[in-house]
Amino acid sequence: MKHANIAIFIPHEGCPNQCSFCNQKKITGQNVAPTANQVFDILENASKNLNTNPQNAQIAFFGGSFTAIDENYMVSLLKVASKFVTDKKFNGIRISTRPDAINSRILDILKGYNVKAIELGAQSMCDDVLKANQRGHTSFDVKFASKLIKDAEFELGLQMMTGLYKSSIENDYYTANEVVKLKPDTIRIYPTVVMKDTELEKLYNGGEYLPPSFEDTVSLCAKLIVLFEQENNIPVIRLGLHDEKILRDNMVAGVFHPAFSEICQSRVLFNKVLNRLKNLNILSGNIIIKINPSDVSKFIGQRRANLSRFCELGYSIKLKQDKSVKENEFLIEI
Repeated sequence: MKHANIAIFIPHEGCPNQCSFCNQKKITGQNVAPTANQVFDILENASKNLNTNPQNAQIAFFGGSFTAIDENYMVSLLKVASKFVTDKKFNGIRISTRPDAINSRILDILKGYNVKAIELGAQSMCDDVLKANQRGHTSFDVKFASKLIKDAEFELGLQMMTGLYKSSIENDYYTANEVVKLKPDTIRIYPTVVMKDTELEKLYNGGEYLPPSFEDTVSLCAKLIVLFEQENNIPVIRLGLHDEKILRDNMVAGVFHPAFSEICQSRVLFNKVLNRLKNLNILSGNIIIKINPSDVSKFIGQRRANLSRFCELGYSIKLKQDKSVKENEFLIEI
């Protein structure tokens, strides 16, 4: 059954400082945080037009640091949203916030208003990277908040960014491994995008920041998918920013593609097949691979990228569709 988030953005609300990469108003297209009455109207309209079972839909407060906003304002939004959950029009509330804006008192408030999931913007687990990007919190804050959230029996989501200023592929992989230790229920991965009117744009224009290449980012994210999903059973629920016109209009540099997640998933399958061929000591030649019909486009890749890559390595791949093969699996005919 399809899952849906009814996203309500509160751009920059609650943020004590401006992170080097962040301009939520450019990303979301919203300049003003909604009132409680506006939230009611949004949810009332959404509840009438859901294309999924209400039990698979959540209300999501994104875009700012929800638990750091004025408490009276936060509670006013929660009261409105909670009523829709109580009336079974939605299945719960999820919020995103800063790691240093979580404590036991805040969690008690959230628990009383049907909040089920809390996503922390960890971004990096390297303190020097966090400092360089003006995050205003440390890796310890991420660990401490994660434990509080898990102990209070909320669903824990963590968000990380790749390619940040002063980071590296090694640092990003370190961050991912540290995130795994915190045992989140979900993960979001966002490659860094340079937006207009940010400190990162100044660093980029001044030659102090060079974004990682598209190829390096795809290669890294494919490995992160395997680390999270296949090795540790942590679903990656988002990979890359949503494709919005306002994002494309205000993006200066960085890694973005409307099908970025699909490209990375395709690379995962390519790596899996190539490793299997090498393990079988098949280093070139004509190869027949059976796959589930639902995986054909993923195997072929964007603009037939995977088939071209195999060809460059000396393989001529012929696909056979077979419904008996499980999704994301394959059989090699020898």
